[in-house]
Amino acid sequence: MEQRVRLEIDAAIATITNDNPAKHNAFDDAMDVRLFEILAELRDSPEVRAVIWRGEGPSWSSGRDVSAIGTNQTGLTHQELMVRGHRGIQQLWDLEAPVIVAVHGWAIGGSFQRALLCDIRIAAEDARFMLPELGHGVIPDTGGMAVLYEMCGHGLVSDMVLTGQDLSPVADALLTARRATARIRENFAISILYNIIAVPVAIAGLATPLLAALAMSASSITVTLNALRLRR
Repeated sequence: MEQRVRLEIDAAIATITNDNPAKHNAFDDAMDVRLFEILAELRDSPEVRAVIWRGEGPSWSSGRDVSAIGTNQTGLTHQELMVRGHRGIQQLWDLEAPVIVAVHGWAIGGSFQRALLCDIRIAAEDARFMLPELGHGVIPDTGGMAVLYEMCGHGLVSDMVLTGQDLSPVADALLTARRATARIRENFAISILYNIIAVPVAIAGLATPLLAALAMSASSITVTLNALRLRR
């Protein structure tokens, strides 16, 4: 059994532990599957009255294990992986018990979004939050952005998504603002590059699985960036 995500139940308190400290608790496919199994077990455990989700080592979770990106060994299509991931993590909403996330160190990307889907987040003094997806040509698609928007509003979501910079105190606001504009410019360039690749491929009908994924990402980025310009 996969041991890099563990479940312990003590009386009415369950504890989920991310235990891949050598990679700052980054998740790969095997860890995802085990997490979803644990959530299913907790869903069917009415005696559990509260859940703590913690991490071993220097970080709660640094998101997706980048060494696992593009190395799908599950036998599932990209669409099937996406459906499995969304349905798996949304089991959090089926639990009778509240889930409390104890965040220390990094909470990045999809893992940050998973924390947002929980009931309560408690951040240690060294906690840092980041959404670097746009810089890799994809979007934050785990479902946490709607929650973050409701919590903190348009400004924070736009800042984190468009710049990819971490959420932590800054010493120099003007310098940070200048760096943010540089990141936004770089991320837009990545989005444009993917559109240049994706549009001709889509028109010609020559999409390989990789190029089809690039096309999907490019379209999603464009829609997301347009949506982020809107205000209520």
